[in-house]
Amino acid sequence: MNYDQIFEQAIQSLKDEKRYRVFTELGRHAGNFPKATRFLENGDEQDVTIWCSNDYLGMGQHPDVLAAIKDATDTYGAGAGGTRNISGNTHMICELERELADLHAKEAALVFTSGFVSNDATLSTLGKLLPGCVILSDELNHASMIDGVRHAGCEKHIFAHNDIRDLEDKLKAIDPSRPKIIAFESVYSMDGDISPIREFCDLADKYGAMTYLDEVHAVGLYGPRGGGVAEREGLMDRITIIEGTLGKAFGVVGGYITSTRNIVDSIRSYATGFIFTTTLSPVMSAGALASVRHLKNSQWERETHQERAATLKQLFRDADLPLLPSVTHIVPLMVYDANLCKQASDMLLDDYGIYIQPINYPTVPRGMERLRITPTPFHNDAMMAELVSALKDVWSRLDLRQAA
Repeated sequence: MNYDQIFEQAIQSLKDEKRYRVFTELGRHAGNFPKATRFLENGDEQDVTIWCSNDYLGMGQHPDVLAAIKDATDTYGAGAGGTRNISGNTHMICELERELADLHAKEAALVFTSGFVSNDATLSTLGKLLPGCVILSDELNHASMIDGVRHAGCEKHIFAHNDIRDLEDKLKAIDPSRPKIIAFESVYSMDGDISPIREFCDLADKYGAMTYLDEVHAVGLYGPRGGGVAEREGLMDRITIIEGTLGKAFGVVGGYITSTRNIVDSIRSYATGFIFTTTLSPVMSAGALASVRHLKNSQWERETHQERAATLKQLFRDADLPLLPSVTHIVPLMVYDANLCKQASDMLLDDYGIYIQPINYPTVPRGMERLRITPTPFHNDAMMAELVSALKDVWSRLDLRQAA
């Protein structure tokens, strides 16, 4: 059997469907976000402006974060030394977990190596620990949540996106005595919409369900201290488990959950994705800790971020570009075709030094391809004018659909 040929054919099928992903080699400029250098295969370099980073607030280059990382490197060294089961808890990760628990007004927190792992490990463990558990999951939940539900091995029901009535219909059909978990996100990162958290909590109370809220695209960005949409809406106390990331608004890497001591300790004790994975290094823990502490007390980043997103949306509307309406910081520009989306992305990068990755299936449904743009507090008016001009030219050259 020619094994390599099988893999070659698998890759070719992606290319044929125009959804083969190419990762651009970039080097971000410390202290000059969102500028970066693109490294080409022929050895050439190109200056680019990044417009699609999930480092929403530029905290990955904040002086306090960089100073904390440097200090932790000098104090503790680079690595964590293994899993916590082997190497114990590093001091910095304990400090970080206390800070995260406080951020979400919960009894305890647990840090993982990524947001993907925190979702997968936690949801899969919950489903195994609760006898007869049923998980009800929003149809647009992230792949990490989908994997977690699948790995739980328990009964599951998928409810229509943000649909309160559909969720209640499914809850009604479940034996009241069975444990239930409603799993959903706050901000959905492709369309930029927000879930009806209060209504979901009301249903959880009515039908005796736990609530599991993924706030990865909201922590740091919403709420008076950056606790997310649930904090902004005054609902954190009604959520059983709040999951978040350290790799987006906080600018570093890692994921976490916050909840009661018993729930967190159960996940710590049973989740294989936690037990058998080398823990986050003290260096990254220190950087994350500095970022969380800063954003708890500083409003400038959040306020400027919202203003920049609103400004760019209006510029797109004024330019008659096909903006998908969004109530959050996510700015989706619709292309509706995988091949054209890739062409538009390539033209922006090659001809204008503007880096925006195309978003194709399976991240979004076929026919809903888009450029997902994420302005930060550091994208100034001149950068926005340059972006709009480039987009108008690309739209004209490719004869793409204008706004309705």
